[in-house]
Amino acid sequence: MKKKLEDMTLEELWQLFPIFLVEHRAEWADWYQEESQSLLSLLPDGLVKRISHVGSTAIPSIWAKNIVDILLEVASKEDLAVLVEMLKEKGWRIMFQDADQCSLNKGYTEDGFADRVFHLHLRLVGDHDELYFRDYLLDHPDIAKEYEQLKLGLWKQFEHDRNSYTDAKRDFIQRYTQLAKQDYEGRYEDSDYHN
Repeated sequence: MKKKLEDMTLEELWQLFPIFLVEHRAEWADWYQEESQSLLSLLPDGLVKRISHVGSTAIPSIWAKNIVDILLEVASKEDLAVLVEMLKEKGWRIMFQDADQCSLNKGYTEDGFADRVFHLHLRLVGDHDELYFRDYLLDHPDIAKEYEQLKLGLWKQFEHDRNSYTDAKRDFIQRYTQLAKQDYEGRYEDSDYHN
């Protein structure tokens, strides 16, 4: 009998779900559209303030993990708590949670990755650094390629250590997020609900 995911150690999970990168796939934009529409259809009107495709799958020119990242912003901690409970009932699994944010996933099974895998980042309105980083890479293809090269260099080194892989990218992401905040000041204050 296979172990349930919740009974696995972190090391066992990293073995089952290694870091792997693939060339950009146009279908990721479709996956995002379908999943965001599904999320919006099951949640009460007005709960979601903004939903966005973020992460490397939102950058058409670079290699990425075959996992679509979605950023969903809500107005209050109370809304966040309601949303987490609703999503858990729909099969989303909590990866991380504190009072101001929660990360969930869908598409992780006891047999490994499903055909479609999603990471959902729930945040309070205004906590959206991923938008700055995404748009900076979209506007600066040379920086996007630098990011791709960094990730390709870290891939095999940290194939079974997601935390170290993420930590090794942190300085790069923070540097260009800060530059983007200077360049794009105020860009997301009245942004579209769905981007």
